[in-house]
Amino acid sequence: MSEGVWAAPGRVNLIGEHTDYNDGFVMPFALPHSTRATVSRRDDGVLRLRSAGARGAPVELRTADLAPGRGPGGWTDYPAGVVWALRDAGLKVGGADIVYESDVPVGAGLSSSAALEVVTALALNDLYELGLERQPLARLCQRAENVYVGAPTGIMDQTASACCVAGHALLLDTRDLSQWQIPFDLAAVGLELLVVDTRVHHAHSEGEYGRRRAGCESAAAALGVSALRDVAYADLEAALSALEDPSLRPLVRHIVTEGHRVERVVSALRADDVRALGPLLTEGHASLRDDFAISCPELDLVVESALAAGALGARMTGGGFGGSAIVLTEASLSATVTSSVAKSFAAKGYEEPRVFSAVPSPGARRVA
Repeated sequence: MSEGVWAAPGRVNLIGEHTDYNDGFVMPFALPHSTRATVSRRDDGVLRLRSAGARGAPVELRTADLAPGRGPGGWTDYPAGVVWALRDAGLKVGGADIVYESDVPVGAGLSSSAALEVVTALALNDLYELGLERQPLARLCQRAENVYVGAPTGIMDQTASACCVAGHALLLDTRDLSQWQIPFDLAAVGLELLVVDTRVHHAHSEGEYGRRRAGCESAAAALGVSALRDVAYADLEAALSALEDPSLRPLVRHIVTEGHRVERVVSALRADDVRALGPLLTEGHASLRDDFAISCPELDLVVESALAAGALGARMTGGGFGGSAIVLTEASLSATVTSSVAKSFAAKGYEEPRVFSAVPSPGARRVA
């Protein structure tokens, strides 16, 4: 018999892309899409995982046997990794029956994996009375993904899923994990933020994400700083000149200018100048496309066709090489922009994108 139901949302990142593992600032907000987990404890040390509506037998694992590299692979490694991380931290977690259902698009760059991790951790935290606050809980979920699953993601996704507040964007300093909830009510000023899922799937653990991260770490070492966050925007040109390896320069340029864009977005929101975000989003896309080299033709087409239809700004969001883009538009132009993107995809023979409105929503919570 179920002991409760928990939910954790996916997220979209407004600005601050790939800055999280460079100790920089990020600004995500939670989506209304979430992963729900119906959970009950077991006293036999078995972790029984099932996806609602899936065919076949549930996956059963012994909690005492969980270890990196020993999981069955696939989606169950994420919740299994969370149980391993909790137990490895010395927390007394036993077995559980967990049934999941989710409407967070998978492979769309909207943190479906973080939602799966966080909902698992929150449910077990409550049921086993572990006493974890939200940020330490998010950190353990990140460790599960980094060590157990083997994906070198930063802390943003799990923090966003665990800590976001409805009607706000979360400004997060990934170095010391300081947080500020910034009001973000687009409807009040006649605007809308669209998420365009290109349906081009990506996988962080397949190499390119890790290579960008390693390149950033190499550049920081070459510049004598602990992370690229420590390179001031005013010192960017000097830093680029100091790098002997030319392949590292575009990575540094993106991270430093993206950090500066986060500052400019925060300033605009605090000044109630929301429309000023448009050009900053577009500028960020150009940096991700040209310097960080993680866009793809479908993402570029979203940006181009949305701007051509009158959008205020647009950029890819997430890890890259597919996934989603965000588009800031006047609400009155939303249907026009959506139609323009769909027609452009059809003309290229691409699969029809999924488009929905992004409304800042609550973070992880118990729902029943």
